[in-house]
Amino acid sequence: MKKLFGTDGVRGLANKELTPELAFKLGRAGAYVLTKNATGTPRVLMAKDGRRSGDMLEAALTAGMCSIGVEVCQCGVVPTPAAAYLVNKHKFDAGVMISASHNPMPDNGIKFFSSEGLKLPDLVEAEIESLIAADTEFPRPTGAGVGAVTHCPFVLDEYASFVVSTVPDLRLDGVKIALDCANGATSVVAPIVFKKLGAEVHTLHNSPDGCNINADCGSTHMESLMAFVKAHNMDIGLAFDGDGDRMLAVDDKGQMIDGDIIMAICGLDMHKRGRLANNTIVATVMSNQGLEVFCRSHGMKLHRTAVGDRYVLEKMLADDLYLGGEQSGHLIFRQFMTTGDGILAGVQLLSAIHRWKKPMSELVGMIEIFPQVLINAKVPNSRMAELATNPHIQKVQQAVEAQLTADERILVRLSGTEPLVRVMIEGRDMNKITKLAKDLAAVIEENLG
Repeated sequence: MKKLFGTDGVRGLANKELTPELAFKLGRAGAYVLTKNATGTPRVLMAKDGRRSGDMLEAALTAGMCSIGVEVCQCGVVPTPAAAYLVNKHKFDAGVMISASHNPMPDNGIKFFSSEGLKLPDLVEAEIESLIAADTEFPRPTGAGVGAVTHCPFVLDEYASFVVSTVPDLRLDGVKIALDCANGATSVVAPIVFKKLGAEVHTLHNSPDGCNINADCGSTHMESLMAFVKAHNMDIGLAFDGDGDRMLAVDDKGQMIDGDIIMAICGLDMHKRGRLANNTIVATVMSNQGLEVFCRSHGMKLHRTAVGDRYVLEKMLADDLYLGGEQSGHLIFRQFMTTGDGILAGVQLLSAIHRWKKPMSELVGMIEIFPQVLINAKVPNSRMAELATNPHIQKVQQAVEAQLTADERILVRLSGTEPLVRVMIEGRDMNKITKLAKDLAAVIEENLG
């Protein structure tokens, strides 16, 4: 059987790869694994991001869970972090989110949460996969033992009030904010949050119809928000993705601000107030070297993990750290939330800017973002494993590394989605790093392509 779980749940083209039959199996196996130690009737919270296939998958997942005696509480279209928060707060045995996050509308996905609102560790996902692969027969209660469906009607207000409560001293009266809701799960609740804080809110792409989620909008398509902020003299723009676990910003000059810069601004603000645990920010290997240099120059440390916000969170939990995230906008403020949360991150960013008493564009100038070159080498999947063992490639890569200064770095990694090896080099000298990246990528293609 093909591996089901990727870095963020099970994803695929809805009704072709991610079918209702598979969703039914995932519902049964996932609910069995996550609720087998429950006392009383097991309860699972279910949410979705609003794309058209969500209703189909919700019905299949619900049927699978009810068939083993689980009570399913459907809360409709809410952001992923809202679902994670509610699972933990209301003591559900597990949660499930139906979403493909920033992916195009035809895709969808299923991701589970533990009773603490945490994404599942690899071992638990592997257990669910193995039960499906073995065609395991699960309990089939009858009569009153069959699971039922309930509904949670007021979850958005509850989540909005929680987010606002994290910044008790913040008022945004007179601040002009543009929100790009990606026609997704933040479309209703994001404007509520920022209006509660007193901001003048202007919304873009907040009219979901089931088919327009992420379509030329949101955190993966920032152009319309950048133009709007500049044209209408906004103080800041915030862009979310389809399920609301990412946020990227636009400053008052219309420039796009990525997750690295947001972590730098918020991290330094927390550091100055003594609220950055162990003076450490957690990021991934993809974060810009400029963030690392910035941290060093301000008495902070940067710890890098593998790509994926779940690995960032694992490190944060292991070392009791409070701030982490990805360049792509997955930002985790762990003293408040167990997963990436775009709306919460936006509120925390505005809180930091408010304390600086400077426009966003001026704060961005504190951080030097190094030029980054990314060159893809085409390599068949069948030869990917040879990358780490080919002596000629290793020799050339070592020669490239020897030419890099302390503030330059190289990252060579396999793509998780395509038959490509990605060669990324960062440094201040664009001509130098471009030549080195192209040369190494060419050697990899010659030897493995």
